[in-house]
Amino acid sequence: MIDKKRIPKELLPLLEEKLQGRSDEINFPPPAFDAMKGEFVDFDVEKEIFTNRFPVLSEHLNPYGYMQGGIISAAIDNTIGPLSLLVSSPNFTRSMEVKYGKVIPPSLGYIYVTARFVEKKKRQLFFEAVVANSDGEKLASAKSTHWILD
Repeated sequence: MIDKKRIPKELLPLLEEKLQGRSDEINFPPPAFDAMKGEFVDFDVEKEIFTNRFPVLSEHLNPYGYMQGGIISAAIDNTIGPLSLLVSSPNFTRSMEVKYGKVIPPSLGYIYVTARFVEKKKRQLFFEAVVANSDGEKLASAKSTHWILD
């Protein structure tokens, strides 16, 4: 179910078009996005770039006191996933490679994940993402391949 109250007005027509009448079958934003307290920041329709921000929560820290790698990956997936629905018909993550560059302490407050659609080849979609702090310093990066369902 699309939460129309939380989706920016300019994205609704595009999202509904791409979902091809399946808007009752797909949760947007997904429950995992809500559990991570994600927030929509920006979407550039022409450049096909999507940015979200996620707080660095104490329940998401590893034993060393930094954001756990799986949570960072989840933030990336929760940004690439919505972008994938805006650039294509329904699809799913086939693979994702994450490179961690710097630790993410709670003192950062938030991380910003910017995902970019790279290309489509037959039924595959390719994306790249960067995780950064509020100053734009790169903390991690990822490449993801998605498979189109139809």
